[in-house]
Amino acid sequence: MLLSFAVSHAGAQTARTATHLVPNGKGWGETTAGSTPGKGTIKKNAATNAIYYHGGPVMAGKVNLYFIWYGNFVNGPAKSDSAMTQDLLGELFGENGLGGTPYARINSTYNQKGQAVTGEYALAASAFDYYSHGHNLNDTTVAAVVENAIASRTLPRDANGVYFVLSSSDVGESSGFCTDYCGWHGHGAIDGVDIKMAFVGNPDRCPSACEEQVESPNGNSGADAMASIMAHETSEAVNDPDLNAWYDTNGAESGDKCAWKWGAVNGAIGERAYNVTVAGHDWLLPMNWENARGGGCDIALGGQFYGQ
Repeated sequence: MLLSFAVSHAGAQTARTATHLVPNGKGWGETTAGSTPGKGTIKKNAATNAIYYHGGPVMAGKVNLYFIWYGNFVNGPAKSDSAMTQDLLGELFGENGLGGTPYARINSTYNQKGQAVTGEYALAASAFDYYSHGHNLNDTTVAAVVENAIASRTLPRDANGVYFVLSSSDVGESSGFCTDYCGWHGHGAIDGVDIKMAFVGNPDRCPSACEEQVESPNGNSGADAMASIMAHETSEAVNDPDLNAWYDTNGAESGDKCAWKWGAVNGAIGERAYNVTVAGHDWLLPMNWENARGGGCDIALGGQFYGQ
């Protein structure tokens, strides 16, 4: 049974005026009811990489990824509502994919009292859900989709896993998909186990908001944009899974600090540009914040920092 789920909804105006914010998993910081100073307050003159540890856990070791394809990814209304998208994302996050690469190992700069993120992750299993909660989801029903997949034993209950609900282009998410965010991550207790989850909708629902390129590296702009968003959410899920580990004073997590920043690219943005080659494909992935060398956005561990 789902006992609790963490993606909060404080008002944006409050978040903008707060002096020290916490992440909500959707790309911006906010205040939380009943929050008090303490682990969220940074010591004066502390040596930092412009991102701070707040006492929560990280995901150490190899992390298992689980995909729940929600809606119609066979012959849906958009080109990306297809088996091609399943194949592309399965290859990117598969055993010989992004996990363990210099890109993923940027996350190894995040630790928790002797436990460090490794940057090792891979797709462990997938499931399909044909609109069990209709065409309009919300945060609670996204969590219910994950809960149902676990309760039915379609997917295992895994405390060291991240469950992605990936929706087809005819599915909305009422808490702000396409208007405030393109994806989010959070966590909830299912049968007493802390389960990490994420939602990524098909960006072909709102390409002007959630796609950097219509002409994309793999000829499938929806899948390529989902890959970018999923890379962002995976990084944050492993280094800040419960939204209480690593973030800055604005509540920005590692991916948020580098969102929509690509670094050095091959080609021109908008013309199938890419910055990473993995699993036999080219990808345009967002940089991630390296928690070392003073901190900065890069595309590979130890690489050059870029501001855009």
